[in-house]
Amino acid sequence: MSCVSAGLVAELDGVQEPTAQLVPESAFSDADDAVFLSSAYGLTPDPWQALVLRGWLGRRADGKWAASRCGLAVPRQNGKNGILEIRELFGMVELGEKFLHTAHEVKTARKAFARLLGFFDNERQYPELAALVEDVRRANGQEAIYLINGASVEFIARSKGSGRGFTVDVIVMDEAQELSDDALAALMPTVSAAPLGNPQLIFTGTPPAPTMNGEVFTRTRTGGMKGDDRRLCWHDWANERGADLDAPETWARGNPALGGRLSYEAVVDERAQMDDETFGRERAGIWDDDNASALFDMAVWHGLADEESQPATGAVFGIDVTPDHAWSSLALSGRRADKLMHVDVDDVDGHRRGTAWVVERCTDLAKRYKGAGFVIDGGGPGKSLIPALEAAGLTLTVMATGDVTAACGLFVDAVVEHTLRHRGQLLLDAAVAGAQPRPVGDGPIAFGRKKSDGDISPLNAACFAHWAAATSNYDVLRSVW
Repeated sequence: MSCVSAGLVAELDGVQEPTAQLVPESAFSDADDAVFLSSAYGLTPDPWQALVLRGWLGRRADGKWAASRCGLAVPRQNGKNGILEIRELFGMVELGEKFLHTAHEVKTARKAFARLLGFFDNERQYPELAALVEDVRRANGQEAIYLINGASVEFIARSKGSGRGFTVDVIVMDEAQELSDDALAALMPTVSAAPLGNPQLIFTGTPPAPTMNGEVFTRTRTGGMKGDDRRLCWHDWANERGADLDAPETWARGNPALGGRLSYEAVVDERAQMDDETFGRERAGIWDDDNASALFDMAVWHGLADEESQPATGAVFGIDVTPDHAWSSLALSGRRADKLMHVDVDDVDGHRRGTAWVVERCTDLAKRYKGAGFVIDGGGPGKSLIPALEAAGLTLTVMATGDVTAACGLFVDAVVEHTLRHRGQLLLDAAVAGAQPRPVGDGPIAFGRKKSDGDISPLNAACFAHWAAATSNYDVLRSVW
């Protein structure tokens, strides 16, 4: 805590360029159109906000978003909600997108609803926007705006079960410093069948406190700082640990709106009341040290993505379950026509809550793909499924510990040697990014369930399937699951 007088502070304007940024290469951006639209309704972005939007709204030559995932870390009261409003307003009115706007707390989601509704619920001031409204739902916890062009935005507070019943183009995850892997896993299937076929995830928040479920946001930031994620757009207004918390330069570097909507007097008061750690995190944007060492080089992993990839021969499905049996994953592997190996985990049908669905799903797949094989770790959490899988008459391989370590080694080698392809699916990407090694005996490794960040069952399932498909012969796969 410090005693700083407002009269002794040299007032600096907030720095408009982020401390760190990663912006995927794009052919063009919709940002100018979004700014033109929002400015016509009194929402004119600051330079830093326009910069962020340019990254979020960048498009590839094929018209798809250059960034399927966008992250923004900036201290409170700087105007991140204004960026979200511009993104949602433009997406709904001009693109016809469906949004799911989520927040950690109900009150935050409701405030976001009220701000956006102000554009559509003011017939006298904005008659054109009011004319687009088909329906507005105002029930607490179920707020939503629906437009006649099919666009919508629905607001919910996050939970482990939130997201069920929604199918959207864009998920907004505000207050991402409080976003657990369980909550993310529940939400991600909502964009798997995005109506416009061009999904996007948006994470906004502040550096998480040690007591928060900040693993997802921290992992996103790590990818942005490393600069090796070709589908991530990341902007971060932050200071390094050890920065002078009393220096106006520190305040300006972490707060682009300083001197504007964020007053110096407010920051002086915060500095007087907050301890160093809290002020450093909440106002200076300082993150805790992240010393985790990733098992996979994500630049290499993303380089193996092929959205059109599919196996030509060999149908084998890997099965894995989380230690608490809260989630199960089912992955497909086979050999492509070019002899490279293919893996994928369907974001909807390949990752679901609990275990009750697994045997029935595997039985259906066995009927569709005659000769398909199934593989599971005989010593892992999914071993309770083995009797039912065997009773269903499936061609089942039960892996021993040596098989598991061999499979993990083979998968790592395939990534390093570029002999594997995947479809760039969000669930599998997240599992790979969070994976940490677990030594087994004196040499081999497995993927550590406890040490890894988040749910790695999609990775394990893909790893098991890849091992079985690469080392065994299965009948020709006639179509993709």
